[in-house]
Amino acid sequence: MTTAVLPDLSGDRKRLRREARVRKGLALAALLTVAVSAAIVLSLAFEAINFLSQLAAKEGGIGSLLADGWFPRRDRFDLRTIVWHTLMVSLLAMAVATPLGLGAAMYLSEYARPRVRRVLKPILEVLAGVPSVVIGFFALRFITPELLVPVLPTTQLSNLLAAGIGVGILIVPLVASVAEDAMRAVPRSLREASYGLGAKKWHTSLRVVFPAAISGIAAALILGVSRAVGETMVVAIAAGATGGSLLTLNPLNGGQTMTGAMASLAIGSDQVAGSNVAFQSLFFVGLLLFVMTFLLNLASDRIVRRYRQRY
Repeated sequence: MTTAVLPDLSGDRKRLRREARVRKGLALAALLTVAVSAAIVLSLAFEAINFLSQLAAKEGGIGSLLADGWFPRRDRFDLRTIVWHTLMVSLLAMAVATPLGLGAAMYLSEYARPRVRRVLKPILEVLAGVPSVVIGFFALRFITPELLVPVLPTTQLSNLLAAGIGVGILIVPLVASVAEDAMRAVPRSLREASYGLGAKKWHTSLRVVFPAAISGIAAALILGVSRAVGETMVVAIAAGATGGSLLTLNPLNGGQTMTGAMASLAIGSDQVAGSNVAFQSLFFVGLLLFVMTFLLNLASDRIVRRYRQRY
C-alpha cells in the first residue's frame, strides 16, 4: 500500500516573499498618511488651545470671539464675520455650480453622442485643473466691472458676489464630472424599461436616471460645497485680501472668509503692529475649517451609504 504524497500548494517562495514586502510597504504608506493627518490635526489643536489661553488672559477675554468684526491685530476675532462670509460665498458658488454642473452631467450622460462625449469630457476635466488664481483675477477684472457694476452700480470693486460666482465657475467641472460618472453607472436596462413603457428622453433622464444616481449626485454636490468652503485664492483676490472686515449681509460688499483671513495672516498682508496673538488665530481658524470640511465629508459618506442602490 503506497501513501499518496500531496504537492506543495504554498506557492513559489520568492513570489510569496515579494508579495509580503509589497503588503508591508502598502501598510506602511497607509499608516504614514494617518500619522501625517494626525500630526496636522494635533498641531492645529495645540496652537488653537494656546491661542484661546492667551486670549482669555487678555482684557476682552473669550468675548473677543464675538467682537464687532474680524480685525485680528486689534484683538477683535469675530468668528461670525468670517463664518458667515464663508457660508455666503459657498451658497453663491453652489447656486452657480449646481445647475451648470448637473446640466452638463445630464447632457454628457444622456444626450451627447459618443464622439461628442469623447471630446467634451476630457475638456471638462482639464478645466478642473485651471489655477484658482486665474479665476480670481477673472472675477476681479471681468465679472465685477463688466457684469455686476453695469447692473448693480453700488457693487464694490472687491465683493462677495463676484467671489461666489468665481468659486462656482471653479467647481463646475468637479460637480459635473462626479455627477456624470454616477449617471453613467446607472444600468442601461432601467433606461430601456422606461422607453418600453413609452417614456420620453427627458422623462427617463429626470424620473429614472436622476433618482437612480441620487447618491452619487449628492456626493458630488457635497464635494462641491467642501471645495467652495476651502477655496482660498479666488476669495482672497475677488472678495478683498484685507487685514479685516466687518460683518455684512450684502454680497455686493467686500468681506473676509475663513480662508481669506488665514491667507492675509500667513502671507503677510496683515503683518502690522498690533495684537501678539493675531498669528495664533490662524491655527484656530484652520482647526475650525478642518472640522467643517470633516463634517461635510461625513455627511457625504452617510448620504451615499443611505441612498446607494445596488444593481
